[in-house]
Amino acid sequence: MKKNIRMTLEYDGSRYDGWQKQGNTDNTIQGKLEAVLFKWTGQEVEVHGSGRTDAGVHARGQTANFHIEEQFCPSAAAAMEYMNRYLPEDIRVIDAKEAPERFHSRLSAVRKTYAYCVETADRKCVFERKYVYGLGRELDIPAMEKAAGYLLGEHDFKSFCSNKRMKKSTVRRIDQIGIHADGTKVVFTYTGNGFLYNMVRILTGTLLEVGLGKRRPEEMKAVLEARNREAAGATAPPEGLFLMRVEYDGEA
Repeated sequence: MKKNIRMTLEYDGSRYDGWQKQGNTDNTIQGKLEAVLFKWTGQEVEVHGSGRTDAGVHARGQTANFHIEEQFCPSAAAAMEYMNRYLPEDIRVIDAKEAPERFHSRLSAVRKTYAYCVETADRKCVFERKYVYGLGRELDIPAMEKAAGYLLGEHDFKSFCSNKRMKKSTVRRIDQIGIHADGTKVVFTYTGNGFLYNMVRILTGTLLEVGLGKRRPEEMKAVLEARNREAAGATAPPEGLFLMRVEYDGEA
């Protein structure tokens, strides 16, 4: 008899090669989780994540799940305790529960929220250097908010995707984009039903160009219509990005 264990994770992605296990490196979040599960069970246990965060990207609320034999895992609490005992200090399970057999952290997700933090001061704080993009320039927040308005709703976001070979639909829905100042920092938040490869970082890079006066807010409409990666702005660096929350049907 197998249990489906759903976990909520937080991790500092600074020293990892992203979420997804890869053949040329075992230094990934998924790889570290599966290594601990192998230590526990002596079996290969696949961990499914809600999204494949890039190298250097962090999470405060990543969701993952795995199926495990009941003989090894009497409860979700036991899974959480074992994982946290053997995981590196920069990866932590902050919640665990049993989920229905058909629950899948990625396929069952209905909304995700990301946050991206930019430092506008000349230099970023030494202790925050791995978690903030040090832009070092003032930004026009009202202009960026106006530009963000063109991005809300359901659109083809192909211009904001780094995967040139993307064969699946590039249509996504963004429900909310928040932009606010926090001291000398500017924090962007994005909530939507799904995000393409590098999409949040390209959205941020493009909005930053508006904030720096390099683009007019009205250009966002043409960028969307182009469906061409070259029409959008630069890809913002990974260190400022956090996966904050993943939502599922029936949950507040």
